[in-house]
Amino acid sequence: MSESIRTIPTFVARAAELPRRSARPTAREWARSAALFFLTALTMTWAGMSLVALPFGEVEPTLAPPATPLDYLLYVPKYYVLSLAATAAYAFAHPWLIAQGAKFAAALLSILLAHESGHYVACRIYGVDATLPFFIPMPPPFFAGTMGAFIKIKSPIPSRRALFDIGVAGPLAGFVMLLPVAIAGLLTATPAPPMPAEGVIVFNDPLLLRLLAAPLGLRDLANIAPNPFYFAAWFGLLVTSLNLLPVGQLDGGHALYSVLGRRTHRHAGRFAFIIMLALAPLGWLWHGVPSGFLYVVILFIMLRLPHPQPLDEADELGTTRTVVAIITLLVFTLSFTPFPLTIK
Repeated sequence: MSESIRTIPTFVARAAELPRRSARPTAREWARSAALFFLTALTMTWAGMSLVALPFGEVEPTLAPPATPLDYLLYVPKYYVLSLAATAAYAFAHPWLIAQGAKFAAALLSILLAHESGHYVACRIYGVDATLPFFIPMPPPFFAGTMGAFIKIKSPIPSRRALFDIGVAGPLAGFVMLLPVAIAGLLTATPAPPMPAEGVIVFNDPLLLRLLAAPLGLRDLANIAPNPFYFAAWFGLLVTSLNLLPVGQLDGGHALYSVLGRRTHRHAGRFAFIIMLALAPLGWLWHGVPSGFLYVVILFIMLRLPHPQPLDEADELGTTRTVVAIITLLVFTLSFTPFPLTIK
């Protein structure tokens, strides 16, 4: 998915032990990465306005019913463009909306950047060539304004230890950045206004948010008003849990391969796919959301991609990394929810 070097775990190998130096990013890579970052910041800000405070009824465009085949063909694109124009006009007339969207974008970008920087810095420490983090913008106002971020590893991974450290550095660094965002979201929570009985999207809370809410006296998170930090933490936890699924080249897959080997990694990936395949129709039936099928598609693609084999698979992880693996499993438990959304 998605950091300061201080948040990278201290169990990585010393740079002096490395056989090679990783290649430095070119000016072109910096420019491309920066352009995608700022474009994603814009789409996230737009998504943040829609999630947090945008009154859809006041910006919804009105179109005449289509009468000709061409009208039907152009109806959806025309409605989309007019909706964007109306939203932009409303936002510029109410600048506080833009501020709310910017808070959401800054918080979520911090989490995703910490995650990808964790991977990138670990690659640099081990002399593994990797690209800078590339963010994936999504057209507004879909999802959270992004499909996450990634780095591409361009050289072999030298050992199981390197694979483990590179794999877990991302989600652990992102989780460290996520904690203050989640706490800020709960501390700034206010009671929600009355909601309609039907047609409401409910964001089901992962275990971390419920555990943090209890000491603050927030027993029912479903009844708090949307705020940018809460949504940034929610999406950050969703990205973290998805990345830590023990499948293929996801971060959880890298960790499992390092700890338990190739065969267990292969069987665990298939088992996780079967579990998600079984949960997907239940999510549709019980919660009215077919989003579980997106998980299934992603995991199916991950299963089809071969996992990179470290050059040295004989090295032992040791006690420290075993403890870190348990912590990573705990992070997954705190982040994962089988049914993220409910439509009433």
